[in-house]
Amino acid sequence: MGAVFQGYLRLMRPPNLPTAAADILAGAALSGILFVNSIELNIVYLVLASVFLYAGGVVLNDVFDYELDKVERPERPIPSGLIPLKSAAFFGVVLLLIGIVFAFLTNRLSGLVAVLLAFSILLYDAYSKKHGFLGPLNMGLCRGLNLLLGMSVLGEINVWWYGIIPLIYIFAITLISRGEVHGNNSTHILWAGVLYLTVILAVVAIVMIKTENIVQALPFLALFAFSVFKPLVSAFQSNTPENIKKAVVAGVLSLIVLDATLVAGFSVWWYGVLVLLLLPLSIFLSKLFAVT
Repeated sequence: MGAVFQGYLRLMRPPNLPTAAADILAGAALSGILFVNSIELNIVYLVLASVFLYAGGVVLNDVFDYELDKVERPERPIPSGLIPLKSAAFFGVVLLLIGIVFAFLTNRLSGLVAVLLAFSILLYDAYSKKHGFLGPLNMGLCRGLNLLLGMSVLGEINVWWYGIIPLIYIFAITLISRGEVHGNNSTHILWAGVLYLTVILAVVAIVMIKTENIVQALPFLALFAFSVFKPLVSAFQSNTPENIKKAVVAGVLSLIVLDATLVAGFSVWWYGVLVLLLLPLSIFLSKLFAVT
């Protein structure tokens, strides 16, 4: 694999991309449909839209972080000189535009949600991530909109407030990541633990209220709780950049488990298993490429 090609791949954070696809599959389940009325193609379009939007967002994140990365992460493709800054910026914008096009191929509402998501991504990359509260909130909003993108598959969104669940969850992960370089963020980790628990209770509540599938969702939820709390406790006990990074990586990859839980709660258990199978893919890719 050529060094430049690999550099562009590194910019797109391949291990994270299956988590974007999982959001769409969870959103489709929450919309109340599975594979009916030839809807499969629309789901494929939305998965592609989400993946391209996510990839464009993380590429542009590195573009805006160029000056900071020259000091803190000089090995990254842009500050190392492997990928020119202007080329990376162009690449990121093209990825976002492709994502929006795929969303509009599904329906108008999906396209509009994708435009709003792209705007939120740019807002985070260029401005809000520099702020202690607005940054995590903006990042959470991006994930919430990604879930809504999946829910828009039929051209309507009836339960938009479900998007609050990934918003809270990503807010927590972003809080943890504040100590990824220097460590010393015990307070943020405590708050993240509270937010994780809030997410778990929220999932239990909506599944019990809206469906009769809580029993089949519980194994997925237990796996999710174990996946996020084990590294979080380790990061609190030994508040080092290495442990904090492990907690962040676990949080990002466990998005797939959270999505699988929602799928199992709102559809059939085997659909949840299919979504969960994205996790080994993400873990494999995380051995080859950076997650954060």
